[in-house]
Amino acid sequence: MKNGFAKRAEVQVAYAIGRAEPVSVRVDTFGTGDWKAAEDFVRTFDYRPAAMIETLSLRNPIYRSTTNYGHFGKPELSWEA
Repeated sequence: MKNGFAKRAEVQVAYAIGRAEPVSVRVDTFGTGDWKAAEDFVRTFDYRPAAMIETLSLRNPIYRSTTNYGHFGKPELSWEA
């Protein structure tokens, strides 16, 4: 993570139908750092769908580049930061 909590991290966010707030936020650092500090950090983000749409500029038509060779590992995409 950019804040130095871990070299590698995966964030899992789970939702329930009809609720804007997630029911669970979990972080796995794969043993590469402080998972508790990383989890505390990611819990500071606003995971409501409308907030994520705004934060990640998901209404901008930039998705053509995601149709070829997948949508992971492309630094020009805002969610790869």
